[in-house]
Amino acid sequence: MTKNLANFDLHGILNDVHDPVLDMSLGKAINAGIVQELHNLGNADQPEVHLIYPFPISQHAKRLKNDILERIRQKYPEHACQLQISWKVRSHAVQQHLKPLSGIKNIIAIASGKGGVGKSTTAVNLAIALAQEGAAVGILDADIYGPSIPSMLGLSGTKPESPDGKSIEPLQAHDIKCMSIGFLVGEDQPMVWRGPMVTQALTQLLMDTRWGELDYLIVDMPPGTGDTQLTLSQRVPLSGAVIVTTPQNIALLDAKKGLQMFNKVNVRILGVLENMAAFVCPHCGEESDIFGSHGGAEMARDYQTQLLASVPLSTRIREEIGAGNPTVAADPESTVAKAYRHAALRMLASLAQSQKDYSSKFPNIVVENT
Repeated sequence: MTKNLANFDLHGILNDVHDPVLDMSLGKAINAGIVQELHNLGNADQPEVHLIYPFPISQHAKRLKNDILERIRQKYPEHACQLQISWKVRSHAVQQHLKPLSGIKNIIAIASGKGGVGKSTTAVNLAIALAQEGAAVGILDADIYGPSIPSMLGLSGTKPESPDGKSIEPLQAHDIKCMSIGFLVGEDQPMVWRGPMVTQALTQLLMDTRWGELDYLIVDMPPGTGDTQLTLSQRVPLSGAVIVTTPQNIALLDAKKGLQMFNKVNVRILGVLENMAAFVCPHCGEESDIFGSHGGAEMARDYQTQLLASVPLSTRIREEIGAGNPTVAADPESTVAKAYRHAALRMLASLAQSQKDYSSKFPNIVVENT
């Protein structure tokens, strides 16, 4: 049979392939400029397709590639097809009066209006999920009064090094770089500092850490919406923020305040993550909505953003994070780990649709008096 590449309807195939991360067909994503399509249909014996995503999808690409190739086999059994899916991370716009930090393409804040909703656990699992997808990731523990990231990453008692006495080398665990005030003080030592001291310490941790080249720096924000949180959201160049809440009404009230704080300082909300959504009994399998249900989805709808995921209340999450081996690293194929990974990619998909940073494209103009 003679192959007729002119009749090969690539766009029709991509229109039929739904990407669950982008929540749209690949054809629509290409038309919107989110995914770049390169192809060669006329100068070869077989179609060649190259899709370029604006965020890391090493694991997701495997499933997507199988889906596309299967649809091609069904529609064009006489054709073989070469398919490549890759990604390239770009910097996205930050607050108007700030510029992205050198070497760090995007900084994303993980925030909540109150403590006790699993914000730090969420931040750690999202960071590891991004690293598993192939991104260069760092995490900054911005909770000066209650730093928990060292323990969650299994780094308690570890001290960072300072090669020049001025800058600090971040520690590493689970393929992510990490910095926290918890590395510099004892675990039982209280930080009796006023707001300006906290802000100054966090600014130094951010600026004086030798992060190297990062695609994403995750900032685990301190809980609340006070002076420290507001000052950080104004001084740190943020590409976006994620709000963590439980379905409980009182938690939702505070989470909404956190969301509104970022709106006031022009930081894009990338989505809401609902934590402790339901408890599944490990003995009988019965599901109980201990903290209520659908609160995160309703909040996302009311504020015109997306629900990234609903993560269940699970003893495994607590046990694994307490052992310094977060769920996404401990059991990547578990239902909970998949929920975190899906949330991480949905977060980046939202970021990919925001304005890009073009400041580095233009030269600085210097006016000299002659």
